[in-house]
Amino acid sequence: MTYLLFLVGLVALFAGGELLVRGASSIARHYRLSPLLIGLTIVGFGTSAPELMVSVQAAMDGQPAIAIGNVLGSNVANILLILGVSAAIAPLLIPVKKIWRDLGFMLLATTAIWLMLLDGIVTRPEGVMLMLGLVIFLAVAFVFGKAEEDSGAHPPMKMPLAIGLTLGGLIALVIGAQFLVDSASTIARSFGVSEAMIGLTVVAVGTSLPELATSVVAALRKQTEIAVGNVVGSNVFNIFSILGITSLISPIPADPRFASIDMWWVAATAVGLTIIALVLRGLPRIAGFGLLAAYAAYVGLMLA
Repeated sequence: MTYLLFLVGLVALFAGGELLVRGASSIARHYRLSPLLIGLTIVGFGTSAPELMVSVQAAMDGQPAIAIGNVLGSNVANILLILGVSAAIAPLLIPVKKIWRDLGFMLLATTAIWLMLLDGIVTRPEGVMLMLGLVIFLAVAFVFGKAEEDSGAHPPMKMPLAIGLTLGGLIALVIGAQFLVDSASTIARSFGVSEAMIGLTVVAVGTSLPELATSVVAALRKQTEIAVGNVVGSNVFNIFSILGITSLISPIPADPRFASIDMWWVAATAVGLTIIALVLRGLPRIAGFGLLAAYAAYVGLMLA
């Protein structure tokens, strides 16, 4: 039964990713918005719903520290695993002229949470600051997203259908991710994997599966702006919104290892993606395989 749930979750994820990309890209064309803006907002934030649910539930259960591990692990997976897989399938073009501001927000969010973790706790006032950062990010994204409109080559589908596909895709992604996380955790325990490692790997990767499914589908459909925007938007959302909301519910105590070990990986991947975007202006297949190798090294060190 566990393995059946795993397969059902996998199918739901990729079906949801297909629906979400089709619906969201049509919404972008209908309102003459940049597909990048849709990737950064509707797709990026929507695919981060599992991280949000896991983190809020952890805070309500009196285990808010789980939220930090979930977010940091997911941000690393988003760049190394998701963009790695997507680029290995189809080379990704990164529209630097459009995305440089968003990469800057990702670096700003990463720096902010690292500084907050240094004293061992993310407080409610710091949570307010993170939420303010999200509001500013959204305002900037919409202002410049409209200025950089891209109506697309194909006419959009009718709006009720596009919205229905988008919402249906999001629901399928959330359900599929839940099935996969639960079944994969059960399978991991049966092999004697510790709870800590399940949190850092299985849960972090599991809650990033919607981003993986969506970015892979977007890459296959040549919607590279959605694929890249999805990852950048998710990373910004994970820090600003998820940790912001969680710390407002309950101040988040932070294990010293988060600031001394895990944040180095989060920062290195964020800076690395920015450098790749500025220098290569995209991710060729060989870079995708390089990202996957780096993620394998990350997981190996976490399990060591």
